[in-house]
Amino acid sequence: GLISEKRYKAFKRKMYHIEKELKRLKNTNIRPTKEVNKLLESVNSTPIKTGIKEIDLLKRSEIKYEDLKKIDNNMPKLTPEEAEEVEIKAKYEGYIKLQMSQVEKTKKLENKLLPDDLDYLHLKGISLEARQKLDKFKPHSIGQASRISGVSPADISVLLIYLEQKK
Repeated sequence: GLISEKRYKAFKRKMYHIEKELKRLKNTNIRPTKEVNKLLESVNSTPIKTGIKEIDLLKRSEIKYEDLKKIDNNMPKLTPEEAEEVEIKAKYEGYIKLQMSQVEKTKKLENKLLPDDLDYLHLKGISLEARQKLDKFKPHSIGQASRISGVSPADISVLLIYLEQKK
């Protein structure tokens, strides 16, 4: 109820166009023609010798979505905002996937509970600073422990190993 129905429909239409174009780019093959390699050379990009998916061309830092219009006659008419979003999603797809997997790992750590009576001060393999801070804050989960300043990823690994051994 925060936005009007008209604005929501416009947003949904925009997202549909973006996803449809990304899917098209993933399924469109570009052959190594003179025209294609001339475009690539004009933007200081490596020419292609074999066929390549159009999205893989767009992932190159020197290639802009607008450049593809010179070699692809089937490109849909997108608004400048939609075209920009297609380019961003294509170029950063790998980073976005990596970030999403890290988010999933973090969610799993939230569910790994630490015993309330855990004596952090006598845990081996954890830095002195981390032991003191864990003892002071007494986190309820691995996720909480990982957000404490001074607790390193190596310290979290030791806690995870400790939990596995106690199972």
